[in-house]
Amino acid sequence: MRTRNKLIIGAGAAVVLTAAVHFSLQSGRQGGIGARIEVVEERNLTATVTASGNVRARRKVDISSDISARVTELLTDEGEEVVEGQVLLRLDPTRYQASVNRSMATLKQTQAQVAQVRANYLRAEREANRRRSLWQTDSLLVSRQEVENAESDLEVQASLLESAEFGVGQARAALEEAEDQLAKTIIRAPMSGRVTRLNVEAGETVIVGTMNNPGSLVLTVSDLSVMEVVLEVDETDVPDISVGDSAMVELDAFPELEFGGEVTEIGNSAIRPPSRAAGTGQTPTIDFEVVVTLRSPPAELRPDLSATAQVVVESREDQLSIPIISLTLREEEDIERKAADSASEEEAEDSTGGEGPSDPVEGVFVVREGLAHFVPVEVGIAGQEHFEVLSGISLGDTVVSGPYQVVRTLRSGTPIAPIEDPFGAGPGAG
Repeated sequence: MRTRNKLIIGAGAAVVLTAAVHFSLQSGRQGGIGARIEVVEERNLTATVTASGNVRARRKVDISSDISARVTELLTDEGEEVVEGQVLLRLDPTRYQASVNRSMATLKQTQAQVAQVRANYLRAEREANRRRSLWQTDSLLVSRQEVENAESDLEVQASLLESAEFGVGQARAALEEAEDQLAKTIIRAPMSGRVTRLNVEAGETVIVGTMNNPGSLVLTVSDLSVMEVVLEVDETDVPDISVGDSAMVELDAFPELEFGGEVTEIGNSAIRPPSRAAGTGQTPTIDFEVVVTLRSPPAELRPDLSATAQVVVESREDQLSIPIISLTLREEEDIERKAADSASEEEAEDSTGGEGPSDPVEGVFVVREGLAHFVPVEVGIAGQEHFEVLSGISLGDTVVSGPYQVVRTLRSGTPIAPIEDPFGAGPGAG
């Protein structure tokens, strides 16, 4: 809000307050303090928590490249609807195709080596079998050492064959890895939705992220069928909110519309932990994330729109209520008492020297026979303009409802001259 507007509003408020007090004093001169009065009635009350935030899609996927390469084809535009598996863009595959070809050649080479080693193994096996057979037939034809040498050669060839087969597996894995890298030159839609962010153009080079350097965010695909509002709720209001509470959401982009929603998630930790503010000398603001899912969001809704939500935390039907401005605080000794009790208490205080100030008491001023009487009350939830009353007053009682300066300074036994609101404001004004 601009400074000029603030000054105008402040000056207007001062004029309103001055006029109200002046009107009250004029009425007071005519037989009592001028004050607005209101009859205690039953009303439907709703307690809300107001917070601001932004719109987001419940499900979205930020797509980054797993390889570094130049964009050769861009096949989508921001805002376009895509389906799962659709090709969105292509990266330059030259280097990765060459890696596939090299890995394939290596695989064929290792397979040829396996064939050669297997042939040597079969020859060593036949030689060992022949020498063992001859030695068993006639030990003079073949010595024991020759048989053992042939069996050792067979074991060596068996080990070489096993090693060659492992080499084939290694080459095949390298080929699969190269093919996987080549496949990543084609980026497809991971789900159906809308392209809500596109950060590259054809000819640009995308890079892979490292531990200290984030990679290129290529694009974002969002499912806009389910939209949420992420609110930042103060720590004092979070305990009042429960999953399932209803909410009304207003968007700055649609000032004349309201959207219904429901609380579906409440954060378990602060958005900005106090530890982050340590050493800055500033007291951190502790806010928690509360997610409200919108019912039947329109197609025009977009992520990141600013939103304000009123979460209904409690509601009451047909409950006794008083204007918020009527509730005030008084010290216990200022409450009207019976004359006898008052005299006895004063004597006791004189004799004991008093027990010090007591805690303030919440209450309202009830008008009876033209006089104000302070009555302690117990209040419940707070609506937009009224408090729920749990005890202390009855249906049909008349209470002082303003102006604020009168309620603030009023004392029991003061004559009241009812006035009408000179500015036509509601019972909560003052």
